[in-house]
Amino acid sequence: MRIAIGGIATECCTFSPILSREKDFVVQELEDILDDERYPFLKEAEAEIFPTFRARALPGGQVERATYENFKARFLDHLQAALPLDGLYLDMHGAMNVEGMDDAEGDWYASARKVVGQDCLISASYDLHGNLSERILQNLDMLTAYRTAPHVDTLETRSKAFSMLVTCLEQNIRPEKVWIPVPVLVAGERSSTEYEPAASLYAKLGDVDPIPGIMDASILVGYVWADEPRATASIVLTGTDRIVMEREAKKLALEYWKTRDEFGFSVPHGSIKEAIDWALTQDNNCLFISDSGDNPTAGGVGDRVDFLKALLEHKVENAVLGGIADETATMACYAAGLGETVELSLGGSLDKATMPLPLTAKVLFLKETSELRERIAVAQVEGVTVVISHKRRPFHEEADFLALGINPEDYKMIVVKVGYLVPDLKRIAKGIYLALSPGVVDQAIERLPYSRWQRPRFPLDKNFFWYPELK
Repeated sequence: MRIAIGGIATECCTFSPILSREKDFVVQELEDILDDERYPFLKEAEAEIFPTFRARALPGGQVERATYENFKARFLDHLQAALPLDGLYLDMHGAMNVEGMDDAEGDWYASARKVVGQDCLISASYDLHGNLSERILQNLDMLTAYRTAPHVDTLETRSKAFSMLVTCLEQNIRPEKVWIPVPVLVAGERSSTEYEPAASLYAKLGDVDPIPGIMDASILVGYVWADEPRATASIVLTGTDRIVMEREAKKLALEYWKTRDEFGFSVPHGSIKEAIDWALTQDNNCLFISDSGDNPTAGGVGDRVDFLKALLEHKVENAVLGGIADETATMACYAAGLGETVELSLGGSLDKATMPLPLTAKVLFLKETSELRERIAVAQVEGVTVVISHKRRPFHEEADFLALGINPEDYKMIVVKVGYLVPDLKRIAKGIYLALSPGVVDQAIERLPYSRWQRPRFPLDKNFFWYPELK
């Protein structure tokens, strides 16, 4: 068997004012892809593997059109050179948006299909926050998505997408797909699989997979901060018995629809002020507050200073804010030097909906690196220890803080620009609060200017009838 591998993966907030450009992606081509620890299952594959092109980036704004076209051309060139092919495995995310293009993944698959031909089988692995379209499913032969959020089954999902492809090639199977869009679209923080109703919904997939005639059942929550027509939740099944697949897909879709009002936050949630006040009433240290509206792992800009202003107004002592993306402020800290005092105008350079905050800070830590884009400074602003980074990035693992000389357990509260906590921070947290802070990935989605969703769509629309319709 001759199987090619490639893909492009990112999550694009259409409300973000910044573009994702080539410098924002990690790009691998040809043999570099096989050196990645993402694909250990390839070592045991009884097939000839042809790596092509893969790009991945932290969630952000729309992908610059020229960057996308450049990436696609490189991918297609490598794909052409690998012909003839029996199969193609694509490692994707599913919520990419490109300037002037609503269905970027659909374009990627259609372009690949023109090169490999109709006889080649194409399989893809997805994030459960991906959005689907008819064009995507017309060009894919099989698809499987994560079943956990936070995502702890990423390797298993990639391995399953590849093994399904190999099985179909070995057994000369051309699988079918059943797709049901469900008109519900909620943020990932409302649909964590660690809590109900998502925990029970995703548990049902384990009962569906073994049914004869079904190879995979997937539930996609969808990506809520994409103002595009295809954005919605989806049920998609891959298999060989269409009657059975349609029956099980309708069951899953109805279950999802019936539980739509149950999707909610799993931790106390409120305004920035309320979250800070709640933490201040606790006797414990190591209390985490999510600055969810500016979460870069969901596509947020990462340079809003709303929380820092509130912490200073509350005169909070012994707090950490990790972090604020500000290239100019980071460079100013490095220019001043360790232990020095520096005047900063912090934040607001990317998200123009917020103003920079002028302040005086003492430089506590500077990351030693020769790479400008990797520079990180830690500064003290009154009672708040602020992490300032040269580039937009999350600080959502304990190791992220320890590497900067910050032990979260030594602080009263730690504000992080994330949504739900990843298991690593959840493990050490003595309390967890989620602030419905403003930003381009605002959890209160009714505050965002949606205009291109297909309506009706829950929760923007509440009182409408729906019954599963097969696509």
